[in-house]
Amino acid sequence: MGKLLEVNNLSISFTQYVQGLNRHDTKVISDLSIDVNENEIVAVLGSSGSGKSLLAHSILGILPYNSHVEGEIKYKGQVLDQELKEKLRGEEICLIPQSVNFLDPLMKVSEQAIGECKDEKEHEEKKIRQREIFGKYGLDESVDDLYPFELSGGMARKVLLSTALIGDPDLLIADEPTPGLDKKSVEETITDIKNLKENNKGILLITHEINVALKTADRIAIFYSGYVIEINTAENFKNAEKVLHPYSKALIESLPRNGFNLTEGVQPLNEVAGCPYYENCLVRLDKCENNKPKLVNHDGVMVRCFNYEEVNDGS
Repeated sequence: MGKLLEVNNLSISFTQYVQGLNRHDTKVISDLSIDVNENEIVAVLGSSGSGKSLLAHSILGILPYNSHVEGEIKYKGQVLDQELKEKLRGEEICLIPQSVNFLDPLMKVSEQAIGECKDEKEHEEKKIRQREIFGKYGLDESVDDLYPFELSGGMARKVLLSTALIGDPDLLIADEPTPGLDKKSVEETITDIKNLKENNKGILLITHEINVALKTADRIAIFYSGYVIEINTAENFKNAEKVLHPYSKALIESLPRNGFNLTEGVQPLNEVAGCPYYENCLVRLDKCENNKPKLVNHDGVMVRCFNYEEVNDGS
């Protein structure tokens, strides 16, 4: 099973000017490492507004001009520079975007779903595929001639999803593909993503819905305050005893089926000196306050916690 995507030590910050010419750099993602194989679905699970979408935008090369990116992103073993990102996006790498603002307000939805074609034959083939996918998601022929402002929120999300599936991408980045969809459409979306996996595609699923991640993914990466703190199998995430990081355990314990056992505290909004989970952690060590743990491999599970670094060091 070959690697499609490798993200190594990715950090993203933004330059802003406040109170005139006072420059301020805000780091949103820190030291993020993750990979996606062929025939695999990896979910990045984190709270809304935590910066998960920036990972997708970085892979595709669509970050705003005031962003600063460190680290390395590879696709099929080749470093993804800006030129290669522009060449591959929409072809080998496709995005299901989170925001309906990605739709062109001046173009009918069927034509933007089909996209550019080299000749009339390709246009007709894509038109047949577009109508098939639209119909599958309950978008009848009357929708083809609508403009985005004429769509409901749920319809717009279905159009975004359909547009990504019309092509034949090797890597699909699904950025919150299910909010606003009815239960039936959510199940169909999960099924379609799984079907893509069976065709040796790789899927990076970005979501804040843990049930969608559990039903869809092979592995789940927990995103907390700009860091990936654990990467474990979806099967292990069904049981708090089988995950390692204290936040992962607290997350599972907070689910309705486990009695809403909530842990007090919130994610820090600003960069902290030590572990981002320090203030809320029940098993913290003295050094956690002012030192940042690295993402380490512990028996096949990637975890960012000094408790497991201690074990790996043999101390």
